[in-house]
Amino acid sequence: MVFKAYPKSVQPKMELLRALVIETAQEIEDIKTLEETLKWNEPSYITTIGSTLRMDWKPKSPNQYALYFQCTSRLIATFKAIFKDIFVFDGKRAIVFDLDQELPTEALKQCIKATLRYHKVKHLPTLGI
Repeated sequence: MVFKAYPKSVQPKMELLRALVIETAQEIEDIKTLEETLKWNEPSYITTIGSTLRMDWKPKSPNQYALYFQCTSRLIATFKAIFKDIFVFDGKRAIVFDLDQELPTEALKQCIKATLRYHKVKHLPTLGI
């Protein structure tokens, strides 16, 4: 599994992020299946009603890992408007976390939920958040 290829210091963070995505998907009534796959060799999560959600750690930023979103969507712009004081963003494509940071779980779950339901909520001003 790709998670075992991450450095030992990164594995628990990536596994926690993975568990949070799966847990959030299970809490959403209109998500029947969550596909877990690899896109660009990154763990990726897809639903029939949502936008692809990816996660990764990269050697060029060894103290950080990130959740990646489709940059052509309204996801990051909406997250910036609502959670600008909570998250660090990388342009229109990612929320970035430091390895020593405690995840803001509740806010992050709202972002994950909006992503996994994106096609059902993209018409809403704040994507249902």
